[in-house]
Amino acid sequence: MEKQKTTNKRHLRNDIILVAVLLLFAIACGIYLFFFRATGDAVKVTVNGKPYATYSLSENREVNIYTGNNKQLNRLIVKDGKAFIETATCPDKICAEHRAIFRDGESIVCLPNRVVVTVIKSDKTDAPDAVT
Repeated sequence: MEKQKTTNKRHLRNDIILVAVLLLFAIACGIYLFFFRATGDAVKVTVNGKPYATYSLSENREVNIYTGNNKQLNRLIVKDGKAFIETATCPDKICAEHRAIFRDGESIVCLPNRVVVTVIKSDKTDAPDAVT
């Protein structure tokens, strides 16, 4: 009976250590992804799943994106290397409340107006990826 209690305590201790190590690993990965992810240099806008335009993040501009027979509007602002939706005619306005995006892969999505703004890294080369 004493041996079983000791074994249970070891299992519990080992489980706690395993959970702690996994939690620390997840936190370290999250910090790395949040702080060290590359910044993008352009935003790609798609409307209704089709490419609409690509704008450089290095040039300040305001872009009115009209959808739905020009009845719905999303005003995209590119300023100081970041992009955000200033106003939108959608009912929930989630896209207009979203923080500015600037890291590669970040997106702002307006589902009612079917507008997606995604930060991209446009340093694509024509060189092949394989070595021959």
